[in-house]
Amino acid sequence: MSSINKIKIPLIKATNQNLKGYGYLVDDFDKCKIEIVTWPKQGWRDIEKGTGNEGGITEGPFETWWDKGILYGRNNAVEHKSKYDKDGKYLLGYSSEPNNLNNNSDKKNPEEIYIWHINYHPDGGQLFFPSDNKPFISPLALPGDDIQPNNFKAFYFDGSKGLYIHPNIWHEGVFPTKGKATFRGKQGKVHARVSIDLLEEFKSYIYFNLTI
Repeated sequence: MSSINKIKIPLIKATNQNLKGYGYLVDDFDKCKIEIVTWPKQGWRDIEKGTGNEGGITEGPFETWWDKGILYGRNNAVEHKSKYDKDGKYLLGYSSEPNNLNNNSDKKNPEEIYIWHINYHPDGGQLFFPSDNKPFISPLALPGDDIQPNNFKAFYFDGSKGLYIHPNIWHEGVFPTKGKATFRGKQGKVHARVSIDLLEEFKSYIYFNLTI
């Protein structure tokens, strides 16, 4: 692990102003509309209006919980079929450098989170809405496949509002600042996902503080 880089990203309190381009704050889950991206055309002929975007949306709880210094997640709105999904759940992050987990596994309130994976959805937007009004954090970066780990910012939410992100926004779920948390989730049903394993591609972790 000594050859692995640790890249700290800034933690900032989310506002509609600094979320511009990434998404926006949401007051009402039911009224939030999910953007659906029309299927891309292959040549110069256009996709017929009213077609190519009929996959619809899907909803379900997004659950997160800590277990021995590891933060897990489960998105009940979609099926977990990717190689990055293990036993129906995501491994979202660590409370410390993974080689130091034995020293930190009993910490009830982690001070940092280290993440190893990022992704975006080209088919539609995504909404995370806290069910229990607990604070949470979401690391985000603007679109572009030539992403670098230091392009990310971690946004802090006080739990009173939800987060909507546009299609193609790099993210990695939502992270409770302590304990377990559940979010109402809504997104495009196609659920296309473009992923990066940060360790494999950049030999790096991204990490951020959990308190602002």
